[in-house]
Amino acid sequence: MVPETRTVCFDADLNIEAYSFKGIRQKFPTHFHEYYVIGFIENGRRELFCKNKHYIVERDTLIIFNPQDSHMCQQLDNQPLDYRCINISVDNMQKIVREITQKTYLPYFTEPVLCDSELVSALHDLHEMLMHQEKDFKKDELFLLIMEELIFEHADTIFDQNSIEPSAEIKIICDFLQANYSENIKLNDLSQLANISKYHLLRSFTKQKGISPYCYLEAIRISAAKKLLEQQCSPLNVALQTGFSDQSHFSNFFKRIIGLTPKQYMNIFITETKHKK
Repeated sequence: MVPETRTVCFDADLNIEAYSFKGIRQKFPTHFHEYYVIGFIENGRRELFCKNKHYIVERDTLIIFNPQDSHMCQQLDNQPLDYRCINISVDNMQKIVREITQKTYLPYFTEPVLCDSELVSALHDLHEMLMHQEKDFKKDELFLLIMEELIFEHADTIFDQNSIEPSAEIKIICDFLQANYSENIKLNDLSQLANISKYHLLRSFTKQKGISPYCYLEAIRISAAKKLLEQQCSPLNVALQTGFSDQSHFSNFFKRIIGLTPKQYMNIFITETKHKK
């Protein structure tokens, strides 16, 4: 069996993360991110569920997730996955759009799966530059050209993280989870808050958001945890501050969602700080 490798770096010039996973067999459960993900499959086939739709993704498939696009994927045909991606924060995306279009908005990528070999080839070249920490302006140029094509050819001009506006009850629950993710929240609490039964809450939330309430809560916790790890907060303290029962539970869940351990993720920002010095 080919050993798996997981490599990640942070590019301070473009303010983006770059991931490279090789030989991965891991199943990624239903989750979402608070940032944009633009990636492609180098080898392997995966079954992908995104926004309640089913896809088969394989070599040279481009994958794009908007912030809060719920998705999961699992291995097909016993083939390990080789995958590369870049992550772009909402704030950074807004700056990129303003630079390219002279307008202020967030793009909404309408299709999570694209078959575009030229874009994949360009993204591969950019990713190589990012992983080798190149400083040449060719990297900046290629990044802007890729983003230009994605924004003009594959995105709506208005970001709408909910193609269907959630009901008032579900919005109340989402707001509550965002504000209280570090607390010990129970399904009963949410049921009483929204004044609907637990069963109706579970079914309605999952249908409208594409993810269960508990998975939604843990995705929020992981997003908060990433920000703390970037500030060099220890995994133990991060676990305590983000509502996980213990460090082991936090570390295992973080790797299931992000593909890295908390320490591996934290180390890319330690490395970046050293480079700045």
